[in-house]
Parts: sequence; structure tokens; C-alpha cells
Amino acid sequence: QVQLAESGGGLVQAGGSLRLSCAASGRTFSSYAMGWFRQAPGKEREFVAAINWSGGNTDYADSVKGRFTISRDNIKNTVYLQMNNLRPQDTAVYYCAARNRPDLSGGYYAWGQGTQVTVSS
Repeated sequence: QVQLAESGGGLVQAGGSLRLSCAASGRTFSSYAMGWFRQAPGKEREFVAAINWSGGNTDYADSVKGRFTISRDNIKNTVYLQMNNLRPQDTAVYYCAARNRPDLSGGYYAWGQGTQVTVSS
């Protein structure tokens, strides 16, 4: 089992940047892929970005392509989400999640507690 803990959320003006971090423990970090999701008030949770075990393969939701970058540090057991040019519609609770396999297929089985991102206009 893996434990995940997000940090780095906060309040930022539109056009600004934030970097989210997700620290993982409990299992060999480089053995599984990771993802970021978000959930805005009154909406369902949606996919944001994913990264495979090595960082060599990534995937993004269309709404964040060109603005967000997912990366990972397998020495620090941490996955990051760099968010640039933030928009008010990016406001949500952001969650990191772990897959049970190293590539970008299959579902997610472990979730963090989430970190709030609020973008003001």
C-alpha cells in the first residue's frame, strides 16, 4: 500500500503559477505511475495529468495542455504539478493518485487527501 500527501496549494491571481507536490511512501516509488486529478465544487472529479514510472511518458487533459506540467523525482519519491497561467476555472481541490502498475494504463488505487487551489479573477 502507498500513502500520498499533497502540498503546495493556495490562493493565486489569474495568470499566476503554483507548484503542487505529492510525497509518496510505503512502496517503491519508481514501480508505479502517478496522476493528478481535481474536483471543483458541485462537479465530478476530473483527470488532470499522468506520468509513467520513469517520467518518460505523460498525458494531460485538454483543458491544461500547454499550461500544466507533471514531473517526478524518483529519488525524492515525489510527483509535481507545475501550473502556469492559472485561470479561475482551475479552482478546485487537487488530488494525487497512484496506479498499481508502471505505465499509463489501468486505474488508480491510492489517493491523497487533496490540496485546495483557488484562482481569483
